Amino acid sequence: MSFIMLDTELFPANYAVGRQRWLEQLTDLPYHLQYLPYQCPGTGPDHEALMTDTVWIGPEDAARVLVIISGTHGIEGFAGNAVELDWLRLLASGAVAVPDNTAVLMVHALTPWGYAWQRRCDADGVDLNRNAVDFTKPLPENPGYELLRPALFLFDAQQRQEAFAEFERQHGRDAFERAISAGQYTDPAGPFYGGQAPAHGRQVSEDLIGRYALQDRDLAVVDLHTGLGSFGYGEIICDHEPDSAATAVARRWYGASVMLPLLGTSSSVPKNGLMDYAWHRVMNERSCYITLEFGTFRTHELFEVLLLDHLLWAQAGNDDARREHRELMRQHFCPDDRAWREMVLFRARQVIMQALQGVSS
Repeated sequence: MSFIMLDTELFPANYAVGRQRWLEQLTDLPYHLQYLPYQCPGTGPDHEALMTDTVWIGPEDAARVLVIISGTHGIEGFAGNAVELDWLRLLASGAVAVPDNTAVLMVHALTPWGYAWQRRCDADGVDLNRNAVDFTKPLPENPGYELLRPALFLFDAQQRQEAFAEFERQHGRDAFERAISAGQYTDPAGPFYGGQAPAHGRQVSEDLIGRYALQDRDLAVVDLHTGLGSFGYGEIICDHEPDSAATAVARRWYGASVMLPLLGTSSSVPKNGLMDYAWHRVMNERSCYITLEFGTFRTHELFEVLLLDHLLWAQAGNDDARREHRELMRQHFCPDDRAWREMVLFRARQVIMQALQGVSS
């Protein structure tokens, strides 16, 4: 890969700008393309249509596929858009070439409503990354969430933090983080809600898997996220079982930087309903799915900004406060910090190239 300067101006001002740039960049690609959009219910703040855009780059019969996903959590689409634009530029310039018998499937804005409104969830409050469960069976329970729920909706931050500290003293830090973020299926107004039916992004993912017969191909899936972990570092999070073939593949492709929640080595705790699991079910022994998570600020601050977001949306008549908080959300998940943005673009290039070389070799 020849080097092209990192352009921090790629990070968009909003969903509409990011989408338009993404679509325009497709016209410069010297490859066979299949563009496929998926309309999402609802509209954005300026009444714009909401779309998940996808493009297949390369031969239709490729046996190996690199899948790059952005905006699984809507607000995280700001950084995801910049990473995908950077990668499209590399392909367009010839700095990176798609190997023989390999294709790239790029998915932009898997939760476009959240991206447009600068929230993590969709219009129904559903966290897509807790939605990949079997809704025909009893849903996972999270008794820790039920215990913490009264504290989560306290407007007084000091009282909330005191309740959190008491829960952590009684049950431990890991139990505290699981109670809040592992996923819950009882409270649509609350954070990390998994929903009661497949959400838009899950339906899109399952359609893409079936449409392109991805279960019959070798896959390297890179799902782009922000907000958890050390500032600017892109942690490779692998939610496959530790002793699985997929984890062995991840370690072979990405080396010792692979972190596993199930082993306690990751900044992420184990969670219910991750979109990873929908892909795990169709993967062969030569494939793997990773989350590339770019850290911003402390977990404490992550919970605070998300809880306030849910508090504001749970009450009517808070339009001005919601608009003000949208900017706080963007700053948490995509900071206006040149160094952070450079680190994101550089690390994303590194990991996506590892994925492409791994799956095509």
